[in-house]
Amino acid sequence: MKRIISILLVAVFLLLLTACGDESSTSDNTKKSSSSPESISSENGSDSSSDSTPAESSSAESSSAESPAKADVYCDDGSLRESMTAMDFAKDMGIGLNLGNTMEAYYSTEDNKTGGSQKVGAGTARSYEMCWGAIFTMQNSIDGMRDADFGTVRIPVYWGNMMEDDGKFDIAPEYFERVDQIVDYCRKAGLYAVINIHHYDGFIIEHYDQEKVYEITKHLWEQIAEHYKNWSDYVVFEGFNESLGQSKKDVKLSKDEIYDYVNNMNRIFVETVRATGGNNAKRMLIVSGYWTNIDNTSSDKFVLPADTTPERMMVSVHYVDNNMYWGNTIGGQKWLDYIDDQCEKLKKAFTEKNIPVFMGECTATYPDERFAKDAIYTDTSECLSIVLDELVDYGFVPVIWDTCDSKNPGNSFYNRKDCKMSNDHDAAVVRDIADKIKNR
Repeated sequence: MKRIISILLVAVFLLLLTACGDESSTSDNTKKSSSSPESISSENGSDSSSDSTPAESSSAESSSAESPAKADVYCDDGSLRESMTAMDFAKDMGIGLNLGNTMEAYYSTEDNKTGGSQKVGAGTARSYEMCWGAIFTMQNSIDGMRDADFGTVRIPVYWGNMMEDDGKFDIAPEYFERVDQIVDYCRKAGLYAVINIHHYDGFIIEHYDQEKVYEITKHLWEQIAEHYKNWSDYVVFEGFNESLGQSKKDVKLSKDEIYDYVNNMNRIFVETVRATGGNNAKRMLIVSGYWTNIDNTSSDKFVLPADTTPERMMVSVHYVDNNMYWGNTIGGQKWLDYIDDQCEKLKKAFTEKNIPVFMGECTATYPDERFAKDAIYTDTSECLSIVLDELVDYGFVPVIWDTCDSKNPGNSFYNRKDCKMSNDHDAAVVRDIADKIKNR
């Protein structure tokens, strides 16, 4: 009997030692809610609409769902690489991929004055994660991103989900836990994880006066920063998404007033995070551009906040060829010239001053209707390669916008069900760009 007990104790000890191992989850990643609405996204990365009615129930809310990881089993080592410069970080982050239409998914309502979102399904974090059609995120999906040569995962988050409508703006612990788990997936895979305030920034700005917006923003970032203050510098904070530049509904601001508003929001973000101490004193922070528009953000009216820590700031903009995309002029000389011009503006405004550019959303695929009639390049993978190649030449961090449709996961840029790139040509582009960054 003593021998049996000894064997059992050894077995338990070995299991505890492997708790933070690198093995991918083998749980089924194909489950989806039959009552979840279909994912809505544009090819150029416009986020899903939040105006539809959420599902009343979700068959995916089963007792077999994976529970969020707990703090005592997280594998992030809390390390800081203090000798790295901002440009070192930009290179090390490599090429990134967005976990789009996932933790930022929500359905808006005017009835919830605090969180701004309706209750979806069973009202769990899983309900919101899947409500725009995404597959429940698992370790094997993130491991596949690493295997495809991505170095960074951007995790947009709508922090108003599951929030009590009590005017306190306290983030729901269960929502924190689910974000924790996905960040931990990234860390187990050896990837950077970038988290932000996504869409919820827009709700707050549109519904509250400026001073109240500043107060809420400070409170939100105090919570987020405090929560992650001991995580390593592979966890990066991005202040906002595309909402800086908006104002309260029915309030018209001058251009100068809008720039002041944008600059103050970024200042509050940086000051709040730094004040929490711990690893946040030296964490990489990404301030958000005016609508993340390159022309607006490269203006001298856009002022980067003062930072107590040198070499730990980037600036976020989106879509280097956005106007060409919506103007259906992709692939022609005008498109090429426009990309050059946009990159030069960013170079002069930021990279020449040792501020890396985080291109937080880049076009994944170019549909036929977006090409110019006189296009020189008409293959979507070739155009992707041209854009990414130029962004890397300028030292920017390119992050591809991608979403997941659980009904047709192979239609996404990266297939989260099969945990691999959907298209071999795109896969080759990503590998080539990743290699180019490593050898830069």
